[in-house]
Amino acid sequence: MSVIANTVDERLAARRALPRMLFDYIDGGSYDEVTLRRNVEDFRAVTLRQRVMRDVSRLDTATTLFGQTLSMPVMLGPVGFSGMFAHRGERQAARAAETAGVPFTLSTLSICPLEEVRAAVKTPIWYQLYMIKDRGFMEKVLARCEAAEVPALVFTVDLPVGGSRYRDVRSGFSSRLPPLAEARRIADIACRPRWLWDVALHGRPHHFGNIVEAVPEGQLGDFSDWIHRNFDPTLTWDHIAWIRERWKRPIIIKGILDAEDARLAVGAGADGIVISNHGGRQLDGAPSSVRALPAAAEAVAGRIPVLMDGGVRTGLDVLKAMALGASACLIGRNWAYALAAGGEQGVLRMLERMRAELKVAMALTGCTDVKTADRNLLA
Repeated sequence: MSVIANTVDERLAARRALPRMLFDYIDGGSYDEVTLRRNVEDFRAVTLRQRVMRDVSRLDTATTLFGQTLSMPVMLGPVGFSGMFAHRGERQAARAAETAGVPFTLSTLSICPLEEVRAAVKTPIWYQLYMIKDRGFMEKVLARCEAAEVPALVFTVDLPVGGSRYRDVRSGFSSRLPPLAEARRIADIACRPRWLWDVALHGRPHHFGNIVEAVPEGQLGDFSDWIHRNFDPTLTWDHIAWIRERWKRPIIIKGILDAEDARLAVGAGADGIVISNHGGRQLDGAPSSVRALPAAAEAVAGRIPVLMDGGVRTGLDVLKAMALGASACLIGRNWAYALAAGGEQGVLRMLERMRAELKVAMALTGCTDVKTADRNLLA
């Protein structure tokens, strides 16, 4: 595609670039993907007030979060396996985020290890943390984060067990395929020589950098089994104290969707929360993030920052989220599509487009400083 105007175009370009198994991993959700669709549809239902005769010649999109200045209230959220979408994909995405002036969050389930991605940028990166049964392994991860100067942990709590993702079963991403289906998958991969050369042969896509001690290199089936065996289903609010004893910087709880859980997160000592349904990849039928956002923000009552993800596709969506109580938005699929379609420059172009879209939305609503966006923008 010679011209990419929006995320829809990037999605189509990513579908052409990637083997079907990887595209479906990015694109899919759980069960019937109802919540996945709601995340986008409910953003469309949010109505803003169009205001006129305001001086909008100067627009400020910058904000501050956990002591860090962001060029706009956006950050790249954690996306697992993104080193499979482009050559050393996490490294490329982190560089794009740094150039755009927004944080990058490295997934626990990344291909590139924390140290490699940190060495690729001057600005420290954020790190997504899952609770693993092996507490000794957890302590090593936290020590590595400390050494890498990670400014904040994004502690993801909505995956005590994996969601039922039918696309991943059909594609063989999360299960072994029968011989005929496996042959079709191999044929599909063979039809993407650029991906084969750039990623499969030279990108070490089966080397899971942050958990290499626990997962045999090149064994995707073993890796999936490792997740099942090692993600801790006993996770409770008490585990926040265990992390806090070993980590003194901000802890942001990701995966909050209920107002009562938002209150409990504050009580447990969280420094921030992310309103999230894991991109519609966990509990299907759950509310969209944007629908859950106002009640959660009201429950928190300004005591800690409230972030959100899920369905954020444009700068217009970012302004809508801010009006509903968010301090910033994490994006996931957007940058995964852009990375697959165009590498580092693709991610950078996507972020620049979001900033331009945000500015247009601000101008047409009469909002000259994004930090002042609130419910007064809503119709």
